[in-house]
Amino acid sequence: MSPGGDSPIDAQVRYDEQGLVPCMIQDWVSGEVLTLAYMNQEALERTRATGELHLYSRSRKVQWHKGATSGNTQVVKALRLDCDGDALLALVEPAGPACHTGERSCFHRGELSAAPHEVLPALERTLDSRASERPAGSYTVRLLDDPALAGEKVMEEAEEVVRAAREETDERVDEEAADVLYHMLVLMRGRGRSLAEATRVLDERRR
Repeated sequence: MSPGGDSPIDAQVRYDEQGLVPCMIQDWVSGEVLTLAYMNQEALERTRATGELHLYSRSRKVQWHKGATSGNTQVVKALRLDCDGDALLALVEPAGPACHTGERSCFHRGELSAAPHEVLPALERTLDSRASERPAGSYTVRLLDDPALAGEKVMEEAEEVVRAAREETDERVDEEAADVLYHMLVLMRGRGRSLAEATRVLDERRR
């Protein structure tokens, strides 16, 4: 989102009788839902002006710059409006946890089985953790320390998924494809790259 940029959605927002509109906050890169909050017109204007998420606290009845105290700000990459105009979606790049508890997302209770779109971003965070914490005996650390080995494993697993697709069961295809994805992400992490860079290229190619 360009700070200060005009957008046709601003004039189309339908605030409720209290002058508020719910705003769902979603991670720009991973697609994970981070929290649900509220905006009023002033919060929307401040968000536009600064490029960082501003909200309205219903409990404290004050404007709220997300992360102003904790440092966990959220850069707004895009704002979207639903079909009825009475709900916003903010796609953000968070600087830290979204929840006041320290959890990445406010939605950390209940049925927590990972949805498909959450798996690869979670794996990338695990790879980052292995790279920084470097636990003894970690296969991931071994690959990160040996780019040639990581590259060999990508080629090896690619051959295996091709063979599985040609000769083996659907389950084996799935398993070998998972091995390719893991080793490819390790290889990219070793170069300081992430899945986001590759998906960005795919997005540009489809246009």
